[in-house]
Amino acid sequence: MTLLPDRPENTVLLDVLRGQGIAQAHGDYAYAGWALHTHPDLVDRLEELAPHWPVLATFGIPVLAAKGVAAVVAWGMSILLVRLPEGPPEFLEAAEPCPPLTDPGNGWYAVCPWQSDLPLAESRRVLSTLAQHALSNAASLSKDDGTDWQGRPLQPPDRQPGKTKHRQPSKDRGSRQGGRGRRR
Repeated sequence: MTLLPDRPENTVLLDVLRGQGIAQAHGDYAYAGWALHTHPDLVDRLEELAPHWPVLATFGIPVLAAKGVAAVVAWGMSILLVRLPEGPPEFLEAAEPCPPLTDPGNGWYAVCPWQSDLPLAESRRVLSTLAQHALSNAASLSKDDGTDWQGRPLQPPDRQPGKTKHRQPSKDRGSRQGGRGRRR
């Protein structure tokens, strides 16, 4: 089972992941019912780069999504796929491409999740920013207007358009208006 929604924006990714997925209910390398196709250190790295986002187990691959649209994928031992409107910064070390996802025009780019040419803190900062950019981009691709960019349901407004709620003054007035503060 996958937690990543089967939506048009995810079709190519889901087709690729479904094609390599191997069902595995138990064992050291079982990942939400599938054989894990990502090194555990890379799973940790993905969680570190976007700590407030749930990681969706998708056919044995961890995925971050915004509004149900895949944005970041941790694959193998050294591939971080990011969905961006343009290529990542040139100074970032690229990773091995993952056709057809990384084919020109598909919006996916492969970067090294470790960026060994950068200091550790700088690598984490740059990749975390890249992941957030990918999540924002994925949210913009969604046609779902019923959720915010993190996929949470939008809250309906409390009032009708054109009407405002007026606060009723407190009947019990202490030393300050509204009954707030200490009484003497």
